Amino acid sequence: MADAARARRLAKRIAAIVASAIEYEIKDPGLAGVTITDAKVTADLHDATVYYTVMGRTLHDEPNCAGAAAALERAKGVLRTKVGAGTGVRFTPTLTFTLDTISDSVHRMDEFWPNVRTRMPIWRGSRVAKPAGEADPYRDNGSVAQSPAPGGLGIRTSDGPEAVEAPLTCGGDTGDDDRPKE
Repeated sequence: MADAARARRLAKRIAAIVASAIEYEIKDPGLAGVTITDAKVTADLHDATVYYTVMGRTLHDEPNCAGAAAALERAKGVLRTKVGAGTGVRFTPTLTFTLDTISDSVHRMDEFWPNVRTRMPIWRGSRVAKPAGEADPYRDNGSVAQSPAPGGLGIRTSDGPEAVEAPLTCGGDTGDDDRPKE
């Protein structure tokens, strides 16, 4: 069994090899709108699932998912050969191609949320809602002078009525800077 980090690296490499081969080397018209989105490899590095999306020829055309799936099945042997040559692992993983539906889910959620905000009364008041409590809950009102000394952040040297703020400078003067002080 390989560790999870090695499986992730191999999956990333497989996705890059398959995407490059589809774009530059395989001349199948069915692969024209195919984009490789991700790849997953099993823990034993023997099986790889490659996720893809399909775009239509134009913005208004529906994607031909069945044609793309058939073209990927036809090119599976060539792609596995390229993966074996490009990864250098002892056993070349078998490739399985799966249509990636994440973008469809995102599109449905984008359509869903505006409807929820207009229909639910709790969302209507959220634009004018104010947080509960003080504006600054970490403010200390009962201390001696809280402002830093003029030249740094300041640090209190003692407690009580004789408390003194000592300057705390960032970096300090090391003496090796010849520029004039402003």
